[in-house]
Amino acid sequence: IGRPNVGKSTLVNRLLGEERVVAFDQPGTTRDSIYIPFERDGRQYTLIDTAGVRRKGKVDEMIEKFSIVKTLQAMKDAHVVVIVVDAREGIVEQDLHLIGYALEAGRAMVIAINKWDNMSDYDRKQCKLDVERRFDFIPWAKIHLISALHGTGVGEMYPSIHRAYDSSHLKVSPAKITQILNDATDAHQPPMVQGRRIKMRYAHMGGQNPPTIVIHGNKVDKTPHDYRRYLENVFRKVYKLEGTPVRIEFKTSENPFEGRKSQVDERTAARKRRYVQKFKKAEKKFKR
Repeated sequence: IGRPNVGKSTLVNRLLGEERVVAFDQPGTTRDSIYIPFERDGRQYTLIDTAGVRRKGKVDEMIEKFSIVKTLQAMKDAHVVVIVVDAREGIVEQDLHLIGYALEAGRAMVIAINKWDNMSDYDRKQCKLDVERRFDFIPWAKIHLISALHGTGVGEMYPSIHRAYDSSHLKVSPAKITQILNDATDAHQPPMVQGRRIKMRYAHMGGQNPPTIVIHGNKVDKTPHDYRRYLENVFRKVYKLEGTPVRIEFKTSENPFEGRKSQVDERTAARKRRYVQKFKKAEKKFKR
């Protein structure tokens, strides 16, 4: 996915090794999402060439609105989203919006900075600085500097795509992931909330693509953002997750007796009253 005329169709043709889709140096060439199955080194793929997505304020044609809807639908169908950016135009707000759509969908991603050829050393240096600054919120995404037209760096994208796919389909037993959670909380205890420590008891996988980790315990819904990020980084490091967002959900254990009044018989209540009276008499005697 990407803005119009950033080289998405050219990249698709380069990945396929043949001219399968129309690529023209003019925005709006691709209008619908094109699903292309192919095989490489014995592995099956489906490439989806999507229409370019412009800012909402510039979209006025009904057919272009349809194209954007189809692009967003293709993103949900995909396992790995390749964000294509024009190196010569730099990182613009629309690129960040598209990454936001991919994050909202929970999709693994690889970033391709295209049209890297024929740039001066100064422009390349400025582009790298811009990439580091604007993409600092997704440090886990692999960034490739490529030229879809000439094929430079395109083949190196496959290992990153494979790692992103494998990471997004993580499978771990509840026992193992709970052990990782316990080790993390032992190394750095959860913070206090209203004078009481957050207790994280056990965890399990809640889904894939993106990998979702569900943590159960007391007051876990009060976990601050910084500690949530700490846990995410621990799971990433242990399982070497790359190229995929990780979602952490918290489930607070409910107290089955909360809101219920204790029910005691009359004999127990009378005994309690006698103890209270006896304690009060002893207290008065001690004060004298």
